[in-house]
Amino acid sequence: MPLLTIRHTTEYRYRQPVAFGEHRIMMRPRESFDQRLVKAELDISPHPCELRWLHDVLGNSVAIALFDTRANVLRVMSEMTLDHAPLERQQIDIEAYARHFPFTYASEDMPDLLRSIERQYLDVGRVIDKWANDFLRKDGPTDTLALLTDMATTIKQSFTYVPRHEKGTQSPIETLTLRQGTCRDFAVLMIEAVRALGLAARFVSGYVYNPSRSEGRVGGGNTHAWVRVFLPGSGWIEFDPTNGIIGSSGLVRVAVARDPYQAVPLSGSWSGFPASYLGMDVTVEVKLGTEASEDQDIRSGGATNNRSAGKMRNKQTC
Repeated sequence: MPLLTIRHTTEYRYRQPVAFGEHRIMMRPRESFDQRLVKAELDISPHPCELRWLHDVLGNSVAIALFDTRANVLRVMSEMTLDHAPLERQQIDIEAYARHFPFTYASEDMPDLLRSIERQYLDVGRVIDKWANDFLRKDGPTDTLALLTDMATTIKQSFTYVPRHEKGTQSPIETLTLRQGTCRDFAVLMIEAVRALGLAARFVSGYVYNPSRSEGRVGGGNTHAWVRVFLPGSGWIEFDPTNGIIGSSGLVRVAVARDPYQAVPLSGSWSGFPASYLGMDVTVEVKLGTEASEDQDIRSGGATNNRSAGKMRNKQTC
């Protein structure tokens, strides 16, 4: 399986030293059968006086950092090496009863899936419902995997990817109207459309890379966002509407959430003069290779994000 090394660096700059409040860091990939951590290091400057780890309500790894030192630069660097064995589209095996839409989830699964089926955005005019229903076949049964694949690839082919580093996510209706957005906007649109059909879907934040030089992918240089849908027989399956990826090829999960606000990589506060803040830089570099000497830089770049004085929020996705 491919060996990946990921370096995620965030740096905040100030005119003069400021004090830092508690910071919440969510950069450690989730360990699973398809991605196994070999090494993970977190380097923070200034050095925190206390650093502790916890699992949030959805099982994501979160580091909590406390500081007792003032500084004019705060730098958080997470470097991880992991074995990645992504699930390919042809490996998706759906239970016979769920291979065609509509179907009903098993009664023992429903209590745990309900919050992932529940809609998060108002749709008084049923705009998202109508758009989602357009993917259903009118001349016979609708293949479940084909339905979800068509939805993801339609967003990739028909919508324009426009990077945006300001905080917040467009509503799905706004994305549908503008026909453009970031990876997090596309993920939210697909999640709401999937939920409109009664299926369970979750927001995923992590990293994207190119397994092959021949594949053109967007969303690198920062964290990336996509969707997970629960399909009986295969469980949670990844769909990346930004790149049209079905399965987890080239996708490394860090956080799984019901809503994007639960998957912010870095957030916290600082205190000082309002004009102290100068800016923030975020860089994500991914290297692929079976050995360190064979590593090949396959996705790297930088992005600059802005925030309001007093609050720092490393935007969750491209």
